[in-house]
Amino acid sequence: MSRVGKKPIPIPVGTKVTYKDREIVVEGQKGKLSRSIHPMVDLMISDDRINVTMEKDDKKTHALQGLTRSLVANMVTGVSEGFQRALEINGIGYRSEVSGNTIIFNLGYSHPIHFNIPKGIEVALEKNNVLKLSGIDKELLGHTAASIRRLRPPEPYKGKGIKYQEEYIQRKAGKTGTK
Repeated sequence: MSRVGKKPIPIPVGTKVTYKDREIVVEGQKGKLSRSIHPMVDLMISDDRINVTMEKDDKKTHALQGLTRSLVANMVTGVSEGFQRALEINGIGYRSEVSGNTIIFNLGYSHPIHFNIPKGIEVALEKNNVLKLSGIDKELLGHTAASIRRLRPPEPYKGKGIKYQEEYIQRKAGKTGTK
């Protein structure tokens, strides 16, 4: 039974929520997001909160209720506050630069890597080795950060590569020479 799905979602001041034909549209000071809602769950919108209700009472519907509640809550948070994700580039000679709608990475390969920034994501670069991604869509932001990390995942011996700023890399000892 989903306990997350039963919690109401508070609507902040300045955020407008409309629900029509199984399509929810959330507008706030940062932007506008929309999503279609699964037919097994429904939304009840009052003045200052959103409740997710179920059409029938079974295990799959309980799971969908919790999922829908989380997705709608992320939409409300995104348009009112936004989301951020920070990536750190570690390694000698590893760097990045932003040019227009593209990030150019030098990650120790024989060629630079050009990464196109999706629409809706803003990138700020600090000291050539810290990328700050921000946006209103949490799903797109996480996918973009994971795609950038996948270009050169951190390795466990020297920690070289791209990692999330809060991520901890478990280090391994290198080979030891014995005679």
